[in-house]
Amino acid sequence: MWQFDYPWAFLLLPLAWLGYRLLGRYEEGRSALRVPFFAAMSRAVGQQPGQASASGGRWQLLLNVLAWALLVTACARPVLVERPIQREQPIRDLMLALDISQSMAATDYTTASGERTDRLSAVKSVVRDFIGQRKDDRIGLIVFGTGAYPQAPPTLDHASLLMLLDEVGIGMAGPNTALGDAIGLTIKALANTKEQEKVLILLTDGNDTGSAITPDHAAQLAHEQGIVVHTIGIGDPQASGDDKVDLATLQMIARTTGGQYFRADDRQALQQVYATLDRLTPHKVRTFSHQPKRDLFVWPLGGALGLLLAGQALALVWARLGARRAMPLEPPA
Repeated sequence: MWQFDYPWAFLLLPLAWLGYRLLGRYEEGRSALRVPFFAAMSRAVGQQPGQASASGGRWQLLLNVLAWALLVTACARPVLVERPIQREQPIRDLMLALDISQSMAATDYTTASGERTDRLSAVKSVVRDFIGQRKDDRIGLIVFGTGAYPQAPPTLDHASLLMLLDEVGIGMAGPNTALGDAIGLTIKALANTKEQEKVLILLTDGNDTGSAITPDHAAQLAHEQGIVVHTIGIGDPQASGDDKVDLATLQMIARTTGGQYFRADDRQALQQVYATLDRLTPHKVRTFSHQPKRDLFVWPLGGALGLLLAGQALALVWARLGARRAMPLEPPA
């Protein structure tokens, strides 16, 4: 399909006719020799004096009209509208906050083969599957221990995200658990994003032992920023000290932000948690459509130029033919 981007340019078409009707002829004065016997000389050579044509004939007028119409058509910018190009873009940012404190080294989880493994390895295995199933979401990663650190911003490059996830190790962020700081860092990371939905999945096995901002205050700030926080508790709630899971705090964070709290006792339960999250936060994408345009103005512009050149060439040939017809014939010897 083709169209004109500036159809109002066709209003310029009458300007050529107005100029032809209102503007005077172009006249050029030349030096000449006046002789009283000009009429007798004309009769002697068998030619009658005439007047030069200012328009060059009807054919030249027609060429000029066509050239003007083509120039106006080029100014109207004809374009060829191609098929629309559609692409999908997510409308949600999903952040994963992963606890890598020293307590994540406890080997109370089992692999699919039945072997004992530490909590972080079990979590990373399930998180890796979770990321692989959410190809339409922009996912970011935050790790926290004594402090909270951004590991990856929200991105669709899940291959790089998985690589960064594999590099995470126990104790890299310190031995303690800064739960409130992890929520605060998420708020900062999602502050300038324009996506409609912002979700944080907070996974920890310990209570807050070293945050600069309290978990309840951080949860309130997340709620004000429209961030939904789902909390996942890992570990033994009967444990004491830094290894104890503060279930009440995790439940409070989820309740304040409109999220849900989950309890993951083993690897199988952890997989069920992520399956539930997949149902709570289904894939949502926004489709964009763009129709490329290809300019066609070069064709009428080239046609107008060709007509002008053809008109000048024909006028030159016509003038030379006229000059030859005007030459007197040589009298016979």
